[in-house]
Amino acid sequence: MSAPIASILIIRPSALGDVCRSVPLAVSLRTAFPQASIAWIAQDSFVDAIAAHPAVTSVIAFPRSRWRSWWRPTVLAEMRRWMGALRGRFDLVVDAQGLGRSGLMAWSTRAPRRIGFADARELGWLGSNERYRVDAPHTVDRMLELLAAAGIPPHADLRLTLRPEDRTWWDAERERRGLARSRYAVFAPTSRWASKDWPAERWAALAGPILKRGYDHVLYLGTKGEAATIATAMPTGSPHAERAVNLAGRTTVGQSMAVIAHADLVVANDSAPLHIAVGFGRRLLALFGPTEVARVGPYRREASVLQADAAKAFRGSYRDRSIGDSLMRLISVDDVLAALDSGRAEPPAGASLR
Repeated sequence: MSAPIASILIIRPSALGDVCRSVPLAVSLRTAFPQASIAWIAQDSFVDAIAAHPAVTSVIAFPRSRWRSWWRPTVLAEMRRWMGALRGRFDLVVDAQGLGRSGLMAWSTRAPRRIGFADARELGWLGSNERYRVDAPHTVDRMLELLAAAGIPPHADLRLTLRPEDRTWWDAERERRGLARSRYAVFAPTSRWASKDWPAERWAALAGPILKRGYDHVLYLGTKGEAATIATAMPTGSPHAERAVNLAGRTTVGQSMAVIAHADLVVANDSAPLHIAVGFGRRLLALFGPTEVARVGPYRREASVLQADAAKAFRGSYRDRSIGDSLMRLISVDDVLAALDSGRAEPPAGASLR
């Protein structure tokens, strides 16, 4: 008879969108092991995304940026202490990242059961002692199939949960900015790769027609480093300019989630905000270029995706800088408005705000 599972670790440190769409792991594990404690290793800057989820007991912060200088003796010593602190604490570990560093984390726990992908990259499979091959194309389904292969019933529940302090902050901020009774749309115009970015001038051109469709304001989200870029995606010199709000660099991850959670519409590139919008059941239009919707698109929201035929047929890498935004330029402002007017942004029946 196997020992009971009392302590579980999920390893899914990054990226933010991947962390948000990995919450079905926690839900599935909580359902299967209702009395167990469930810890989650997440990049320190993404902890807010899952800290309040009811299936998660605790979050272990992974200081990725600080460890980029891993060869420095002080950093290496810190890494060893951090890895050593994982040892002997868990009965079950799920490596949902499938990379070398996540495999090392899994191995460091010495847990009796360490579940991972048989084809994990960078020799990450070495950290697991239960390795499974899965066939599903979508990232979420791959994680759920991994659990199923290990005998853990999967639950495709992507609902996200706000921290109370982030909800309170947005309530107060909306009052301060005069948005308390505003019906607003969120634009997320940036991503980590230029190939995924819809042209800035089209975001600016989209704002006016969106406002004319019954929205009081358009709120732009992004990081501090993206603030200047986002400024070029905002309407200027028009009656609509004063109804566009640039929040780039002014919100934490948790605060950005609160903004999205209460949005009446989210329009986003292939980036974290679209997965957050899925997690809160928001109206959504997702603009895709060279990435595969079947693999990384908004989960079970395929109708919300706009992608040109040439982009669908593209077989290269979105990391190829030579393609620029050429595939994203194949989506016009009229395409986005037509999708919105036809109801493609609507969430599925039963989607709700946690």
